[in-house]
Amino acid sequence: MREVAIESFAGVDAWSEAIATRLAQTLDDALRDAGRAFFAGPGGSTPAPVYRRLAATNLDWANVAVTLVDERYVPETSPDSNARLIRDVLLQDRAAAARFVPLYTPEVTVDRAAVVAAHALADAGGRFDAVLLGMGEDGHICSMFPESPTLKTLLTPTLRPTVLGVPHGRDGLAPPQERLSINLPYLISAGRVILGLKGATKRAVFEEQAKGDPKVQPIAALLANAVPLEVLWTEEG
Repeated sequence: MREVAIESFAGVDAWSEAIATRLAQTLDDALRDAGRAFFAGPGGSTPAPVYRRLAATNLDWANVAVTLVDERYVPETSPDSNARLIRDVLLQDRAAAARFVPLYTPEVTVDRAAVVAAHALADAGGRFDAVLLGMGEDGHICSMFPESPTLKTLLTPTLRPTVLGVPHGRDGLAPPQERLSINLPYLISAGRVILGLKGATKRAVFEEQAKGDPKVQPIAALLANAVPLEVLWTEEG
């Protein structure tokens, strides 16, 4: 298993600027080489300062597709929707011209919605040029939660890139709602993957999880399967 250096930044401003600059560079390279680019990122509050900076970047946003690495199985009208953050923070300013590819659709089941999402991502390009990830304090990325019955499938590196439905956790385990998540092969095939971490606790979790079992621990799986990963951290939470 390879090691990845953790790049440290003095505060959130420098951290978010560095991440946004790298993502923008990669998207611009893809636009120049292929005439289009595909970006995937998380919801939650952590990426908001990155998204604000990225939205103001002068890119050919009309030829950029944007999607999520995971989503709660709720409509955008829900306060729990990750798509709301993307629309409200990233798809603003210059980035308002980008095309959003949602993971959620109101299908009969979350698994059916995952099939629809997988087709939508394939139609939009099928490979991410740039990905931003966050990590929970339990070590999950995307919706790859500990003890989830879908975890081993999501972390299987030999499958094709796809989207899977994730059931809600039982007996108090996460997640409390059904979710949709990209799988590990999407990250393996990506052009650039940045994991943004904030706070001493998450750095400690990352360092511990990096030593774990790649079959059941997402951070270990990133390191064991040649994901083009960069880890940027700031102690400022």
